[in-house]
Amino acid sequence: MHMLLCPASLKARVCAHHATSRLFSGAIGALLASLGAPLAAQTVPPIDSAVEARIDRILKATPLIDGHNDLAWELREKYASKVETTNVAANSDKLSSPLQTDMARLHAGHVGGQFWSVYVPAEMSGSAAVQATLEQVDIVKRLAARYPNDLELATTADDVVRIHKTGRVASLIGMEGGHQIGNSLAVLRQIYGLGVRYMTLTHFLDNDWADSATDDPRHNGLAPFGKTVVAEMNRIGMILDLSHVSPKTMMDALDATKAPVMFSHSSARALNDHPRNVPDDVLKRVAVNGGVVMVNFFPGHLSQAVTAWSAVRAGEEARGKVYYNGQPERRKAAMDAWDKSNPKPATSIGLVADHIEHVALVAGHDHVGLGSDLDGINNEAVVGLEGVDGYPRLLAELIQRGWSDANLAKLAGENILRVMRGVEATAAAMRNAFPSTATLGTK
Repeated sequence: MHMLLCPASLKARVCAHHATSRLFSGAIGALLASLGAPLAAQTVPPIDSAVEARIDRILKATPLIDGHNDLAWELREKYASKVETTNVAANSDKLSSPLQTDMARLHAGHVGGQFWSVYVPAEMSGSAAVQATLEQVDIVKRLAARYPNDLELATTADDVVRIHKTGRVASLIGMEGGHQIGNSLAVLRQIYGLGVRYMTLTHFLDNDWADSATDDPRHNGLAPFGKTVVAEMNRIGMILDLSHVSPKTMMDALDATKAPVMFSHSSARALNDHPRNVPDDVLKRVAVNGGVVMVNFFPGHLSQAVTAWSAVRAGEEARGKVYYNGQPERRKAAMDAWDKSNPKPATSIGLVADHIEHVALVAGHDHVGLGSDLDGINNEAVVGLEGVDGYPRLLAELIQRGWSDANLAKLAGENILRVMRGVEATAAAMRNAFPSTATLGTK
């Protein structure tokens, strides 16, 4: 377990505050003022025309493939799953409940492939989770049908390459939590048959066979049935997604799998000691496995300053519950005043690039990709990456840092395409193996 990683300017104040429980002293305003510029103070310069032409050339030859986007859940929650009557052709950031994704911005961002997440909350279980998953798959398929000039469903690496050449966005499906199969390998197989091509082994909570990064461990990693799930995923050709799982689950899955893995939306733990990020020892094993870590755009995972700010704010909320117990109006007013006086620190594109470069340094340029988590982070955007049109700005930052065209192409899409082909090849080699009939509690 790493200590909380604080920048030098924060250690004396943030870490000492944590150590002595003096989070709410009179110095708190000065502490937060030191964390970083507020969002309104941040700007992103325009991309130079020569750099823009270079990016256009790279992304015309190689599809930019994002590992995780939660538009389907946003359409369910904000717009009652009304795909056909909710206009996301353009300007979805101007809707009554703004979105980070629309067709015009996908094209402006040169997106060539997108894994649409079919997420359901980890609190759901059994048949309710299975039903909600099928409803999410339905939303993705209806979205592709609603915008046939912009999207086309894909299930293989070759599909992605072919669709990208037509100017459409290859639309893949990823399932964000092992609880969504209801502990049934038959359900797993049927969901694969519907076109889902990765499964995140856990979400925010442990499930009955794997430990999450953000819950107290129940299984010390993967339970025996979890290893059976991994084997069946290998057999059918479904990618193991290790975002959201505990480091021990990561290691157990890497031990168990015969195919490359992905992290659909995770960043580097060495740069911010957040449980959702990937430790360096795991990054080294991802390189050996042939997998890919797709760096996430969520400020709370990227930024030490935001992590420190969030900890202080959580303490202020706890204090309000004590002082204003039974007085929700006063609690809200106190928090509103605190938020106004202590704006969240901004997160820059440069910090996303830092995480990308760290993964590339430790695992290699063959093992890093992009997994934005857009439309899962609506109020938490990196400045300049507020929507799916922002990818060229990130590539421009990496170009400024000296990245070659070859390494940019790997980051954009070649690495995840290699993982997909590796998973497909593993399934082909296992084609004569029988489907598993194991159940939870059996080996």
